Amino acid sequence: MTEQIAIQDQIQGNHCFGCGSDNDQGLRIKSYWVEPDKSRCEFTPSPYHNAGPAQYLNGGIIATVIDCHTICTAIADGYLQAGRNVGSGDKIWFATGKLDIKYLAPAAIDKPVILEASIVERGPKKTILHCDLSSDGRLCAKAEVVAVKVPDEW
Repeated sequence: MTEQIAIQDQIQGNHCFGCGSDNDQGLRIKSYWVEPDKSRCEFTPSPYHNAGPAQYLNGGIIATVIDCHTICTAIADGYLQAGRNVGSGDKIWFATGKLDIKYLAPAAIDKPVILEASIVERGPKKTILHCDLSSDGRLCAKAEVVAVKVPDEW
């Protein structure tokens, strides 16, 4: 069985704080396809990613990992819909058009968070995704993300 390469590691020139493989100071999340139209990411927070109460993950970090996981999923899907391997040929980029998060419960700082994104709608200019973020077996946040296709020079 061949091990998958993370979606982010296939996107050249990505300097994003949350998902960019080219950003040594960033979170450097890694997302993988688990089935058609569904991707998964496991992110292990560091203690300095805490909220006011030190035992919980900061809401901004939660928003960042949701945003980056879903946008990278949309980028990878854009390549697949074009019949190309992720990162091959002309670049395909998506950016966040909408990020709507419902925080349901605190996420533990000392446990990995699991993100599962599903593509619910796609078109030539935008992709709509839903994403759940869980911590220690508990659903902590749900999001709807609209990923908008942007030109390479954006």
